[in-house]
Amino acid sequence: MLSSWLPANDQRIVAACCVLLLYVGFCILTWRRHKRSHANSGPTSTATTLVAYASQTGFAQQLALQTATSMRSIGQSVGLESIRDVGIERLASAERILFVVSTTGEGDAPDPAANFVRSVLAASAQLQRLSYAILALGDRQYDNFCGFGHRLDSWLRHQGATPLFDVVEVDNGDEGALRHWQHQLGVLAGAPDLPDWDTPRYDRWRLTERGLLNPGSAGLPCFHLTLRPTDPAATWTAGDIAEIDPANSTWVSEAGQTLPHREYSIASIPADGAIELLVRQMRRPGGEVGIGSGWLTETAPLDGEIALRVRSNPNFHPPTDLQPLLLIGNGTGLAGLRAILKARIAGGAHRNWLFFGERHRAADYFHENEIELWHRQGCIERLDVVFSRDQSERLYVQHRLLSHASEVREWAAAGASIYVCGSLEGMAPAVDAALREILGADALEQLLITGRYRRDVY
Repeated sequence: MLSSWLPANDQRIVAACCVLLLYVGFCILTWRRHKRSHANSGPTSTATTLVAYASQTGFAQQLALQTATSMRSIGQSVGLESIRDVGIERLASAERILFVVSTTGEGDAPDPAANFVRSVLAASAQLQRLSYAILALGDRQYDNFCGFGHRLDSWLRHQGATPLFDVVEVDNGDEGALRHWQHQLGVLAGAPDLPDWDTPRYDRWRLTERGLLNPGSAGLPCFHLTLRPTDPAATWTAGDIAEIDPANSTWVSEAGQTLPHREYSIASIPADGAIELLVRQMRRPGGEVGIGSGWLTETAPLDGEIALRVRSNPNFHPPTDLQPLLLIGNGTGLAGLRAILKARIAGGAHRNWLFFGERHRAADYFHENEIELWHRQGCIERLDVVFSRDQSERLYVQHRLLSHASEVREWAAAGASIYVCGSLEGMAPAVDAALREILGADALEQLLITGRYRRDVY
């Protein structure tokens, strides 16, 4: 309240000054908030990760914002920019970029990316320090599905950049593909509990069998699980993924809290009547078992219900012809390869060459009897298994590939496809490097473009 001893005119002047000061203070506060917001969502040279988007209708921009928000929620430093603002210098100075890009028409870039296509993709750069990932949006009704995303991926590889994982393709906003992108973000950030953007709708399955595959192993326990559907119409294709809701948290949630899903390659085909999984019991830094793998392998009751849904993974479906196939994997990556082998054998395609690696043959040769039987029957034409710790020198599947370089070239020349399944760190890049040495970078890229080189790595 103004002092009553001031004249009326002076009181009005003082009141006006107070209002003015309050307004100036409000403007300064608003400007500071805007500046902080701009620093968090706009260009920044200090951010560890840049999320760059190329959007035609706004959907890619929305997904890019969700991507950045997810990463920030776990303490990651993230910048967000339109691809129109990303030039050669920005690419060369960045350490990690997550691209979210749409495709228009027959493989064209969206309009805001026109300058990027002219000034960046038409040039060359030294991007050896850059790691990247691509979420590619498209429509399978068009021949050049996700064409701009794949063109960007090809250009980045040629400039020496390193993919963090393979291009994630999204067909018309497919929810499963978007959940896979979220899963990969969690793996990338070392945050397996990164929440799903949308709660998935699960089906009801029963856990009917659980068996330890590697007793006495120097590695973590690995289990073979069998899950049977309650819906007799349930189906899937070899190469597809089982998404599991840990502890059935969507059905039995506390305070509305649900856990992010876990992904496992399916190791069986519908003719088996059940989804079979190979699950390694993961452990957290403190020694606790993983939320998903620990529950499935230790505490989920046998014959109890499991919340599960199948995610179609068309990029890893088996070839539809009888052409030769090289299958390369390690550890639980055998799951996806096993399903593809089952589908191939059922279809009469026996020109299969399996490379599989683990630690010790005595403890870690998963499904040994089945694989050796297929080999003896001629359903697997060639079989190369390598166990890294059974000799003084560590040997892995990439070494076995290189030792058969001439035969690998012969199979590729005969029309063979190459499928890789297993660990993203270590195995997948080492196998990719070995294949580039054996076949040549251009030939391997052509296999990638034509769909004859496919990977399901995690």
